[in-house]
Amino acid sequence: MKTYISILLLGFAVTLNAQTANDLQTAFSKSYSHEETKDYDAAISDLANYYDASSYEMNVRLGWLNYYTGDYANSLKYYKIAMDLMPYSIEAKFGYVLPLSAMGNWNEVTTIYKEILKTDPQNSIANYRLGVIYYERAEYEASLKFTEKVVNMYPYDYDSVILLAWINLKREDYRKAKILFNKSLLISPGNLSAEEGLKLIQ
Repeated sequence: MKTYISILLLGFAVTLNAQTANDLQTAFSKSYSHEETKDYDAAISDLANYYDASSYEMNVRLGWLNYYTGDYANSLKYYKIAMDLMPYSIEAKFGYVLPLSAMGNWNEVTTIYKEILKTDPQNSIANYRLGVIYYERAEYEASLKFTEKVVNMYPYDYDSVILLAWINLKREDYRKAKILFNKSLLISPGNLSAEEGLKLIQ
């Protein structure tokens, strides 16, 4: 009798878990559909009844949607939970910098990008964005360090090459700057940024 009851309970639990999984998948599907129509509040509501603080996917999703509604505080909260759940997740960290950037918290953005580089030192996005941040701060040696790494990995990437050209111009390394401006014109013929830079050198 006890064995029979145990089997019944196990079967009930399996059925319940399957129903819960199906309901959750449906909720996510509805959320994606509402996001496509830019109804972000509805996309968030689709998930509200199924929120699970231990779910990485749920927290990343809510971090993203709250960012789009302009609720940066909640976006940060959910992305932070996701980062705590999976400390090596690079995507969660990239998500976390979205509301930070929107709020103008560039010091924290810089910290997060450096955290990403501890896990993935060759990450081109984090390296490039750090290069841009330090360039805007007129910290050209720091900018050079990160941008040069990207150009070495992706020599045909226009954004990185033109940034490195301007960094070298600001550092008064005109020979390297000229070479890089001309390289950028091979990648993007006639680009105004390179032409402006070359005029400043001549």
